[in-house]
Amino acid sequence: MQKLIYILDDETEIRKSLRVILEDEDYSVEDFANGKALLKALSKERPSLVLLDVWVGKEDGLTILDECKKLYPGLPIVMISGHGTIELAVNATKKGAVDFLEKSLSIEKVIQTIESALEKTKDTEIPEFKLEVDEILGESSSIQRVKFAIFQAAQTNARVFIFGENGTGKELTARAIHQNSKRKNEPYIEFNCAEYSEDILEQELFGSESSGVSDSSEIKIGRWEAAQNGTLFLDEVCDLTPAVQSKVLKAILEQRLDRVGGKEAVSVDVRIIAATNSNVEEAIREGRFREDLYYALSVIPMELPPLRDRNQDIPLLAEYYLKKSITENKLSSKTIDREGLDALTSHFWPGNVRELGNILERLSILVPGETIRAKDVKEALHGFKKANEMVARGDLKHAKEEFERQYIIKTLQICEGNVTRTSKALGIERTHLYRKLRSLNISVEQLNEG
Repeated sequence: MQKLIYILDDETEIRKSLRVILEDEDYSVEDFANGKALLKALSKERPSLVLLDVWVGKEDGLTILDECKKLYPGLPIVMISGHGTIELAVNATKKGAVDFLEKSLSIEKVIQTIESALEKTKDTEIPEFKLEVDEILGESSSIQRVKFAIFQAAQTNARVFIFGENGTGKELTARAIHQNSKRKNEPYIEFNCAEYSEDILEQELFGSESSGVSDSSEIKIGRWEAAQNGTLFLDEVCDLTPAVQSKVLKAILEQRLDRVGGKEAVSVDVRIIAATNSNVEEAIREGRFREDLYYALSVIPMELPPLRDRNQDIPLLAEYYLKKSITENKLSSKTIDREGLDALTSHFWPGNVRELGNILERLSILVPGETIRAKDVKEALHGFKKANEMVARGDLKHAKEEFERQYIIKTLQICEGNVTRTSKALGIERTHLYRKLRSLNISVEQLNEG
């Protein structure tokens, strides 16, 4: 993979000369004439190195250096100047520049300086993860920061609190932290705090003991204890009741838990990763979530960006999910044309990467031929929008039925009314499809006549 280098200089000839030298050495190059353009590009993508002029017109390069370092503390930056001084070089180094380059621009000196700077900072690069992290695919700066945060968190046993909208990849992020940590060979247990009613949530999480006839106890191990020496992922943690929040805080601080009905506390060594899509500050203000539990969980806070804030990653994600669906559903190969990708990129994606994956699976199944076009994308998104509108009105049951009905009708039309082909495309048995047709009042004969 080519290394990307950014050049910031207000002199056109300097930018051209550096571009020629670097491209001849097989680097990918982007150049900018002002600091604003550079910082905008940096907000979207992290290059391998930046060549930064000390003075860009009236802009102070050292100030721009500070801004670059705020975005990427480990980013190697080489300052360039036509009239550098020792004092200037020292100040640049103190602010984090790795080297200083004179504008005489000897080819050998430029190449040597860049190779040396990349070598010095290679340990700051994020290592590759050896696991599938679907929603963490991407090259945008925001997702690169998430990957680096995962890498940093995985080196410790510290508690992590992950924040993000539905579908941004909180579960995958938690699993990535565990699988790259020293606990990776120990249990990884997921517990969704919103799935259980109040009367059984505590037993499921902490376990229970019940006394038998002969004074012996029947013990049921809870999820926390089952994660011994490993990691417990508490998803939707803000949905815990106040009573359970108190027990969670006590277990974290004391590293001991009390089973429901138990007589003695049980010692536990479990790393806790929590997540929520709620506004935690609001939940604390309203008294729904304990502030002391928030601080106990937030040793390492981690914010996952919504897909709309990293839409430059959508083409890569779309390709991944399309290939995945084609493989899993044993479908013929398909590609998305440029207009189709533009339609995907311009969508708001309220359901984030999870919604994108669902749309790509739908397109891979329903679109005939080898090419997915903009009109196919818009139709698929419109179907999801209709379902979302019905859900917003509170009619979830009707929304599910209507979405399923339209999905089956569209598949039947593509398969020219052939029930056998339709059942295969939907991935269900033919008898199951017939039952669905009856329950959803779908007439194959009428569709064929139409």
